[in-house]
Amino acid sequence: MSQTLTVPKVEEIEGTWTVDESHSNAAFAVKYMMVSTVRGRFDTVSGTVTLADPLEESAIDVTLDVASISTHDERRDGHLLSPDFFDVENHPEMTFRSTKIERTGDDTGTVTGDLTIRGIAKPVVLDVRFEDWTPKDLWGKSRVGFAATTSISRKDWDLNWNQVLETGGVLVGDRIDIQLDVQLVKE
Repeated sequence: MSQTLTVPKVEEIEGTWTVDESHSNAAFAVKYMMVSTVRGRFDTVSGTVTLADPLEESAIDVTLDVASISTHDERRDGHLLSPDFFDVENHPEMTFRSTKIERTGDDTGTVTGDLTIRGIAKPVVLDVRFEDWTPKDLWGKSRVGFAATTSISRKDWDLNWNQVLETGGVLVGDRIDIQLDVQLVKE
């Protein structure tokens, strides 16, 4: 049996929502040795989304704890936390702050914002899809879900470490695909 998506009116969901960390996922994927894809995630995601009417006046403010990175390989995770990559001792957080929100369809939109990694802020555009919502869960709270994707060049944030392979090419690809699945809760 398929479920019909009910897109709420903005006035039904306007207000400040908090990222539900245990039901949200900030994942990434990058080519390794030019033949396979390594996937990882950040386990600690926090922030708020203020939904407004009109929707274009909404705001997003999210923080990722860099030390919460997980690629299912402790040695690789340690290297990613080092100065070669994220330099977690000097830059323990990544942030995203929206600067523009546009509706592109009934349940889709784009969110432009500044992504800050290693103290460098660069604009990125997220393609966003509204997932669904419930006005009241088992505990009496409203919940709403969104999915978002984008791709970035890691070199734009000075994540330049690499090694050339004997056969040509490089160990770590430049393009990072990002996928976010976010559940928000209204207290």
